Formats: sequence, structure tokens, C-alpha cells
Amino acid sequence: MSANTMRQLDWAGSMTKRGLQLPASLRNTHEACMTRYLLVAVAFVSAVIFGAPRVGHAQTFKVEKFDIKGDGGTDYVAVEAATGRVFVSRANHMMVIEGATGKVLGDIQNTPGVHGAGLATKAGHGFTTNSGDETVTMFDLKTLAVLKQIKVGPGLDGIMYDEPDDKIILTNHSRPIGTLTAIDPKTGDITATVQLEDTAPEGAAADGKGHIFVNNESKNTIQVIDVKTWKATASWPLAPCEGPTGIAYDKASNRIFSGCNKTSVVVDAGTGKVVASITNGTRVDALGWDPSKKLIYIPNGGEGNVTVVHQDAADKYTVVATVPTVAGAKTIAVDPVTHNAYLFQPERGPAPAPAAGAPPPAAGPAGRGRGPQGPIVAAWYVVIKQ
Repeated sequence: MSANTMRQLDWAGSMTKRGLQLPASLRNTHEACMTRYLLVAVAFVSAVIFGAPRVGHAQTFKVEKFDIKGDGGTDYVAVEAATGRVFVSRANHMMVIEGATGKVLGDIQNTPGVHGAGLATKAGHGFTTNSGDETVTMFDLKTLAVLKQIKVGPGLDGIMYDEPDDKIILTNHSRPIGTLTAIDPKTGDITATVQLEDTAPEGAAADGKGHIFVNNESKNTIQVIDVKTWKATASWPLAPCEGPTGIAYDKASNRIFSGCNKTSVVVDAGTGKVVASITNGTRVDALGWDPSKKLIYIPNGGEGNVTVVHQDAADKYTVVATVPTVAGAKTIAVDPVTHNAYLFQPERGPAPAPAAGAPPPAAGPAGRGRGPQGPIVAAWYVVIKQ
């Protein structure tokens, strides 16, 4: 019997002795929750040794999956810490979910090609990036009513709220070069546009000291934006990272976390130097950070799991868990209040057979393309709890 299995049995025994009910996955039962199906899996993680010799830190995570139904693919998820709500992009609409339970609370319609949501709680406004019609939808966070459509331009993709500078920040796959756009969260007015060095800027994070850091997926760099002048002031190479997407900033250590394909990196925000690397999976498209728990969450869409990493010190990091989720789930959001992490991914059935004599589907950019897709058979909303 493995040491991991023995730990699981010891834990289960202690639960029983205390008169506590074991988790559903250990009782091998399934419970119905309204019209959704709740699948509960408890992910037990082997103790990982770090810090002083022979001092171990065991991490346990519970994974819950809800079928929230609905049509459309997805890109980013965003969490509003003030209310615990999660905003899930669904191709042409934005679903609003009660974070911990998977209950559908609302749906923002008419967001063609929606990628993500930026949530400015203080101003009471939310924003979505709609690549289909090159607009940003501004809506009321309380009622979800649409307030205005803001015409921005082509390539809309990433979005975040820069709380220290009180700006909604967009990262756009525009042509001939990528751009960053700043929007006033109170009025919806565009206040700045910055040209970047790459056509594929991805995540952005602010340090609260007048800088925004932007991952450039094609160039494998981070660019530094000065929010006073709205100019790019530096470009930092991220090797061994390839394809940087998700990003987060830790104020306490002044470190930037950049989520990349196979090897993510930690950057000293004062010098621009890579100070640590983290081994993870593939098809990473976001990154989550829980500052009080000092945990980084890296979603690996290719493997259908999340690499969880503990920050032991500013330049020292230990993988403490590989948590199974859903195949294809590559973006994530972490609630700093509840410490839950959220992902979403539709599950599709078989693609329809092509008609006799039909030409093969055209390849996408650089020879990429998914081809015909089957119908959505489930819409898995995933919650990782500690």
C-alpha cells in the first residue's frame, strides 16, 4: 500500500471517529442538485517537503463539477470577490454563476465573440470584450443590465481591472501590431491606447506603483507600461518560458508570475530577471494567484488538470498538487476571499461526419484549426476548494 493511500485511510478513519460524514467520492454515491449534476472528487495530494528538513506540508483539494448547461464555447472566467459571483464567457453571451454552488444567477446577452469580463466593483460596472463586433459591453454589476456598447476596434481578447489605477485594461490582438487599451470604469470612456511589440498580447497585471505588465505570447516577453505616460518603457525576455499567457503580480515579494506552456516563470519586477521556473502542463491560457495562501494555480488544458504551486520564498517555489479538472479547461480565476479556484469547459460529442465529396475544412492561421466540432453535451463548471 502506498504512503498516499495510507494517509487517505488515516484521514477517513479520523473523520469517522469524530462522527463526521465522509465525502461523497469515498461513499461512492451521486446526488442530484436541481437540474445540474454535481460530481464530487476529493483530490488527495502527497505531502510535499519544503522549508526546514523533514517538515512536510500536505495539501488536499476537493473538486466539484457542475453541468451549468447553455450553448457556446468559452475563453476566460472572472470572479468578483465582493460577491463570490463568477462570470463565464460563452461565445455570444456571458453567464453569471454563484461561485461555490454552480447556480446560474443570470446571463448577459448580445456579446458576440466574447472573451472575458473585467469587474470594477467600486464603480459598480462590469465590461466584456466582444471580438465579434469589436465592442466592449458595459453593464451594471447589480442588475446585469447593459449600459452601453463601447466601440474599440479589432482583436479584442484579454481584459482585467487595474484597481490601483482604477482602469479597465484590454489587451488586443490588433493589426498591424497589438495594443493595450485603458477605459474609465465610471464612464466607459477610452482614456489611452498603447502600441505593443507583439500581435498577440495576453494577460496583464498591475503593481500599484504605476506599472502594468503585459505578456506577449509570440515574442515570449513581458512589456512594462508606464500608466502616467501610457508608453511601453521596457521589454523583458522570459526564457525558458514559451507562449506566456496568464499573469499575476505579488505585492509582498514584488514578483510577477507568468503562465507558460510546459515551463512557467517567476520574474523580479524590479529588475526584469527570471528568478525561478515551474514545470507544468500544456495549453495554459491563464494563471491564478491566492496571495494569502501563497498559492499559484496553473491550468493545463492539454492534460485536464491544474498545477498548484506554493511560494516558499520570493525566489523559491514548490509544486504541491496536480489537481484533476476537465480536459481542455485552460483558464482559471481564484477568489481571494473564499480561496476557491474556478474553471469552465464545455464537453462536446462526436463531430458530424462530413458530407460525401465535401472538401476538407480550411486550416486556421499558421496551419492551426479545430475542424468541425460536435454538439455540446455538458457544460462543466469546476470548483477547486481547499
